[in-house]
Amino acid sequence: MAAATQVLGLDLANPVVVGSGLLTDQERNIRKLLTTGAGAVVTKTIHPNPPAGLDERIIRLPTGMINSTTYSKRSVSHWMDILRGLARDRLPVIASLHADTPAELAELAARAAAAGSRALELGISCLNEEDGLHDTPERVHAYTEATRAAVRVPFSVKLASGEGLHDRAFAAARAGADAVTISDTLPAAVVHPETGDLRLGGVFGYSGPGIKPLVLASLWQLRRTGFTLPVLASGGVQSGRDVHDYLGVGAVAAQVYTALHTDMYLTLARIVAETAGPGSTGRGAGPVTEAGRSERVRS
Repeated sequence: MAAATQVLGLDLANPVVVGSGLLTDQERNIRKLLTTGAGAVVTKTIHPNPPAGLDERIIRLPTGMINSTTYSKRSVSHWMDILRGLARDRLPVIASLHADTPAELAELAARAAAAGSRALELGISCLNEEDGLHDTPERVHAYTEATRAAVRVPFSVKLASGEGLHDRAFAAARAGADAVTISDTLPAAVVHPETGDLRLGGVFGYSGPGIKPLVLASLWQLRRTGFTLPVLASGGVQSGRDVHDYLGVGAVAAQVYTALHTDMYLTLARIVAETAGPGSTGRGAGPVTEAGRSERVRS
């Protein structure tokens, strides 16, 4: 049976966390997702200067979806009011943040902490901006280091699986992250059957069950290299079995998002029940605890 766990200093009733996205862009959704049974909820990514004029859409696929969305269009001030209310009620909410520069992200993180946020996730790996994203360990280190200097609250750095993940994850650890979240969406495209052009006009983020084997491999490989920072797994969770698969390779929790685009609350309730039920017991299904900062890998 899946036990309560602690993630980023938050006491969670279970290891099922709703990931950041359109579904977590409203306070009422966040609160209802928690009432439905989520161990925690990550907000839509708050950005002081979200891109304007982008054609943000979702394409549903048989095995997930591709989306061209970026950050919340709600103002930082609006979000700070929401975060204050959630903090007053001591709800397990993780504020997702990003900004155009490390200094701006540090300032935003300080504002979120001042509003009462007890945990943050740095959404620095979104690839849907106009010029795409070619992430590097140096970039990850800069954003992480600036945020660490600005706040004392625990935070995770969200990274995309793929080439160079080892170096990016260790860069986050060395710069002071408390955890990493793996994985952000991965590059994908769909060809329009009539025009032959790429739908959505280019390459954008794919999420869904297709990336679960990739994320499992990433987590397993990271653990084999001695990476001991807590990891929040994210990618393709559709059932309690998926949650326990991630726990089995060393995650402290698993984020679910894409599956919730169908029957959001019913789907979440089912996954939480399956995670706690006897049908999902087995390897990795015991109590999960968060690794201490003293075990952080510096190499």
